[in-house]
Amino acid sequence: MATIDISPSKIHILAFPFPAKGHINPMLHLCNRLSAKDFRVTLITTASIFKSAKTKAIGSIKIECIPDDSDEPVEEDLKGFLARLRAAASRGLEELVEKCRKTDPYPPRIVIYDSTMPWILNLAHRVGLHGASFFTQSCAVCALYYHMDQGTIQLPLDKSVTVKLPSMPALESNDLPDLQYFPDPDNVITRTLLDQFSNIDKVDFILFNTFEELEDEVATWMAERWPIKTVGPTAPLLFVDKRLENGNDQQGNYLFETNAEACLKWLDERETCSVVYVSFGSIAAPGEDQIEEVAEALLRSNCKFLWVVREEEESKLPKNFKSESSEQGLIINWCPQLEAIVFNWV
Repeated sequence: MATIDISPSKIHILAFPFPAKGHINPMLHLCNRLSAKDFRVTLITTASIFKSAKTKAIGSIKIECIPDDSDEPVEEDLKGFLARLRAAASRGLEELVEKCRKTDPYPPRIVIYDSTMPWILNLAHRVGLHGASFFTQSCAVCALYYHMDQGTIQLPLDKSVTVKLPSMPALESNDLPDLQYFPDPDNVITRTLLDQFSNIDKVDFILFNTFEELEDEVATWMAERWPIKTVGPTAPLLFVDKRLENGNDQQGNYLFETNAEACLKWLDERETCSVVYVSFGSIAAPGEDQIEEVAEALLRSNCKFLWVVREEEESKLPKNFKSESSEQGLIINWCPQLEAIVFNWV
């Protein structure tokens, strides 16, 4: 395992999340915790993300952007987007490191990157940095992907088979990630999830968004094979450790505009645990028929609901659905999930 034996204040860390909110926020909260321990931290974003950010710095955390050809014709498919991202990062990361070495008294020593971008490790080593792969999911979920990658779990899965894996309980087919529905080894989602382990034996540090008491057995199994650290939960300091009052994260300090005030005001007027929360995340793009089914189910449920619909997905909502459901639910582009859960609304 790689070691760095100088004081935190002299260690400059680059953090490069996958450019989607569900990956940026965990990385940002990890950055806040590192900053609270006196590490020097720079968060890397792409140019298109940087344009939509509400701030250009968070506390002592610097924010740098790299070009991502956002002015070029954008490929609509995920495969095209990933190819563009990789090409841009390959150029931009090296240029950023070189700039920091010329201008910063403490140039970067390590880059923490999202595990879905394993190719960054090769870039890091090429420019003389240590590489730390950050898995935003739990050890158990990542272990399942690893066994799928190794062929221990065969895809497509026979639904009658019970899967037995080291340090995990016996699992039925419906206990496994939905990757079982993507048996094509060249499927972009399959490859993105399984390629997280393509160079795992070369990674200097491996970080998981979990903690040992939650996943002791599977975390121990992983630690016997790789230099892992459990660093979770990566959530705002306000909810994790109120003693760390460094000013960076006491209000969540998300990178994007959140509409938090309107959202939380609406939730505050609802009874405890009375709201159904619906979100498809920052990447999934359900079809109009699927959106229509969800909308109909919410109306028929007679439950209060909070539905997060990305701006670019709003056109898929059924006509007049917003007005018809205004008494019952709230449709918003983004929700401060932690606040909603911690204060027991949903």
